Amino acid sequence: SVWVLYLNSKSIFILFFFFFFNDTATTEIYTREIIRRSIDLGAAAIILVHNHPSGDSAPSRQDISMTREIIETGKRLGISVHDHVIVGKDGFSSMRSAGLI
Repeated sequence: SVWVLYLNSKSIFILFFFFFFNDTATTEIYTREIIRRSIDLGAAAIILVHNHPSGDSAPSRQDISMTREIIETGKRLGISVHDHVIVGKDGFSSMRSAGLI
């Protein structure tokens, strides 16, 4: 599951949306649905948030790959990704703060 905060061009909150994807969902589905909603809302930026049921808040390789794909797709459409925050039992991690995006 992924929560997405959609922001306008002044980084003012527009909408918070919850996407539920089953385990067989591919990165392309995540990217397409998240970016499609951004376009529908006229969002200029997004913040991604999801939890790790394992409790470890460290980004996985799949998290990093998915985030980079969303960033690249968004760039072409004028949509930026401010951060991807991962929540675990041990707290949270910010991919922006970790230098991963």
